[in-house]
Amino acid sequence: MKRLAIYGMMAEFDTTSDLVAAARRTHEAGYRKIDAYSPFPVEGLADEMGFHKNAVPLVVLVGGVLGAISGYLLQYWISAVTYPINVGGRPYNSWPAFIVVTFETTILFAGLAAVLGMLALNGLPMPYHPVFNVPRFAFATRDRFFLIIFSSDPKYETAGTRVFLESLKPRSISEVPS
Repeated sequence: MKRLAIYGMMAEFDTTSDLVAAARRTHEAGYRKIDAYSPFPVEGLADEMGFHKNAVPLVVLVGGVLGAISGYLLQYWISAVTYPINVGGRPYNSWPAFIVVTFETTILFAGLAAVLGMLALNGLPMPYHPVFNVPRFAFATRDRFFLIIFSSDPKYETAGTRVFLESLKPRSISEVPS
């Protein structure tokens, strides 16, 4: 029989305080590739897990800058290169006339970058996730809380990680196959 690759090891908890305490101890123990699942947002959980970096603002900034450059260059190309018409003695590269369209393309590109960047950074869309292979995970939408340590974590070792999760006193521990 072929053995499936392991995605990680998941512990189930009864309360939010148990989950937050487990996340704190897991992060303090040196595990960095971890995630938590709950039926509702848990205040302070992201801080305890060490989630502090967010790349979406940088993606939005890059999108906005590209939008501004694109909007300006589009108007410059049209009015100074492709179809130059001197209207009222103004120069072909009349930047005050370009401000409105440049602003609008900046907002458009930044908004699109925000949506697409958020989806890409969250790994969405994801119609299948390995945690659905664990039968007890069905309780995550009701009244249970789960913490998973991914097998891609440098500190992950099957036996050692199981012993560590058992020290957290969870309701159950499950291996998550890929």
